[in-house]
Amino acid sequence: MRVLLVEDEKTLSAAVCKFLKRENIVADPVYTGPDGLDNALSGIYDAVILDVMLPGMDGFSILREIRASGSAVPVMMLTARGGLEDRVHGLEAGADYYLPKPFQMAELLACLHVITRRKTDAPQMELAFGDISLDQQTGSLRCSSTGKEIKLGAKEYQLLEVFLRNPRQIMGKDLLTDRVWGYDSEAEYNNLEVYISFVRKKLTFVGSGVKIKTTRGLGYSLEEGS
Repeated sequence: MRVLLVEDEKTLSAAVCKFLKRENIVADPVYTGPDGLDNALSGIYDAVILDVMLPGMDGFSILREIRASGSAVPVMMLTARGGLEDRVHGLEAGADYYLPKPFQMAELLACLHVITRRKTDAPQMELAFGDISLDQQTGSLRCSSTGKEIKLGAKEYQLLEVFLRNPRQIMGKDLLTDRVWGYDSEAEYNNLEVYISFVRKKLTFVGSGVKIKTTRGLGYSLEEGS
């Protein structure tokens, strides 16, 4: 899972990013309203964690712009402004959840799972397709046909997660690079091809019938069988 964290308190932002990383969730931090809006509209995030009081543009305005664009990305408002009027304002503007500060990290994680589950209707602790599953707590790839499993590296995990959330869909190199390395990353296509190769080797190691198929000129897709 990749989330956008729009929070100008850099100490808090760093703590949230560190915590989510331990949970195999990649968080990209930005610190101003305009940067938050620009990144939120990129379409590469599974969820947005959004503060209200931000320099340059407030969170409510960002949320309205996100929804006006037609984006249904789940948004959690994360702010010290926890009064009833503000909570109602945020929810009516299109927020999926309103978590006031101070908060416990475990509560933030649970809320994040809830709002992303609403979007996908898919189990959040385990993603599965064909005979493989990805355990989001341990970062392990498992094959039900052989009983084998193997630990994935961070980028391998992120890449396979994107495929498992979009099985049988051809995804272009630009989209995959943005989802795994980030919107402003300088990663090149050869980085993607290297990690595609790594994941293919892990699928072979566990004996899975699931394959990453290359469609020339279009991209890659996760398929069952040959």
